[in-house]
Amino acid sequence: MYIPEHFRESRTGALHAFIRDHSFGTLVSVLDGAPFATHLPFLVDADRGPHGTLLGHMARANPHWHAFDRASSAEAAASAGGSPESLVTFLGPHAYISPSWYQTPISVPTWNYATVHAYGRPRIVHDPAAVVSLLTRTVDLYESGFERPWKLEGLPADYVDKMTGNIVAFEIEITRLEGKLKLSQNRSAADREAVRASLRRQADPTGIAVADHMERLEATR
Repeated sequence: MYIPEHFRESRTGALHAFIRDHSFGTLVSVLDGAPFATHLPFLVDADRGPHGTLLGHMARANPHWHAFDRASSAEAAASAGGSPESLVTFLGPHAYISPSWYQTPISVPTWNYATVHAYGRPRIVHDPAAVVSLLTRTVDLYESGFERPWKLEGLPADYVDKMTGNIVAFEIEITRLEGKLKLSQNRSAADREAVRASLRRQADPTGIAVADHMERLEATR
């Protein structure tokens, strides 16, 4: 991803936190010679690998996972320099920025946004107990804010076996991790303040989230 230095976020802890906060990612792999994308929730294990490890699952009917098998075979053969990496993108808040909001008299429109890109080669998780563990962690995470959290453990064992047979679980040890926070850091303090105030005046929840993100970033400058 193209990242001018003033927009770069390279702190691993901050990137992992961003993934947790915006965990519904887009997985892109090469399947039959062409890009193939799937939108999925992800978990991140910060302590597995130098940049962490992503964990996810998809429907077995989705052909995307066949790219994982081919990637594993290509890696094992180590032919032609190995197989292409997959990419997972995580998108945070984003908003259109009007030049009419700036104090600077001559400017152009732009877009503020925050994103993290994670690269690696997916590996299929075959162990049934590990698959159930991954699903349990996923459910527990997304149910944690509910008054009466639903539990996977409450389902009959034969039903769980049938459901897990219909999915493919996988993990991606991250080989590269990139973060881009394009939040007006290249503008003057007066312009940044004007952008935050204007975003809040729009009363759009996404724009307000961008203003909040800008404010948090400002506190670290």
